[in-house]
Amino acid sequence: MDLNKKLLAEAIAEKNNITKKLAGEIVDSAIDTIVETLKEGNKVDLFGLGKFEVKTRAARKSINPRTKETVEVPETKVPGFKASKALKDAVK
Repeated sequence: MDLNKKLLAEAIAEKNNITKKLAGEIVDSAIDTIVETLKEGNKVDLFGLGKFEVKTRAARKSINPRTKETVEVPETKVPGFKASKALKDAVK
C-alpha cells in the first residue's frame, strides 16, 4: 500500500488518539514549515529520515528535439533529499 498525505494523517490520528482533522492539520503544518524553510534557502534535517535542501542546477545548453536548435537553459534551483543512514538501513 502506498502512503499519501491523507493516509499519513489517518495513521498519525490512530497512533496518537487524536482526530483525523487535527492530524491532517498537523501534517499540513509540517509540510508548510518544510517548504517555507527551503524557500528561505535553509536546510531541513529530520533525524532518522534525512535532509531536505535546495540545490542549484547550473545553466547549460540543450537541444530542442523538434527543431534541433540549441537553446540556453538558465540556472535553476531544485529541491533535494538525502536519506539518513537510519532510513537506508531500515529499508534494506
